[in-house]
Amino acid sequence: MSMRRARLVVGLVLLAAAPLLVLAQGRGRNRPPSELPPNAQYDGRFTYARIRYSQGGGEFGRFDVKWIHDYPRSDRHFPKIVEELTTIRVRTDSSVILTLDDPDLMKFPFVYLCEAGYWLPSDAEVTGLRNYLLKGGFVIFDDFEGNQWFNFENQMRKVLPEARVLPITTKHPIFDSFYRIESLEYNHPVYGMPASFFAIYEDNDPTKRVMAIINYNNDISEYWEFSDEGLYPIDLTNEAYKIGVNYIIYAFSH
Repeated sequence: MSMRRARLVVGLVLLAAAPLLVLAQGRGRNRPPSELPPNAQYDGRFTYARIRYSQGGGEFGRFDVKWIHDYPRSDRHFPKIVEELTTIRVRTDSSVILTLDDPDLMKFPFVYLCEAGYWLPSDAEVTGLRNYLLKGGFVIFDDFEGNQWFNFENQMRKVLPEARVLPITTKHPIFDSFYRIESLEYNHPVYGMPASFFAIYEDNDPTKRVMAIINYNNDISEYWEFSDEGLYPIDLTNEAYKIGVNYIIYAFSH
């Protein structure tokens, strides 16, 4: 077992042994936005940033707030692993929730947006994301599947009209930025379909910076969320954490 893998397993064991967070929720239940804690004051440390957005889905959307899926546990667990494995200064006591038109967005070079199949950005949010990406920001799109792709594609066309969403393989440096990821043969943790990975590159050039990574038919934060409960096999959870760590190291170094 490699030293990095051994340390990751140790980190997962520590998470499993820790008491459940006070903010933890039952699986599939989403906390009303009015009950969310205020964002912590920015202090320069890496702070996990989640994107809040308006969503489609009609009446159903009132009872299932999509942007908040896997919160707060994935947003707490992942930074702890990053702190355990890297030399990045990490804030582990809190995360932040931002809209794409928030001026503070530029303080966070790495942001997470889930359930992009329901994402309906306003004109101001479209502009905010465009500026964020062009100025060096990095966004993960995660936790969406099937025909939800069409909404994601439509919204990204507003953000970057000329951008192409291209497949990404293990040959890309992002999968060798910390761990060497040998395979991208993953299945969705809940629905079981084969996952696919895509990227949006600066100037549509695969030799230039990745601005957005897309985990389609996948949900890596689902593994992060339940890594202290043993809901999923530890090997799969390890792989989800390894991919996330690679993403952040790549984002901070490009």
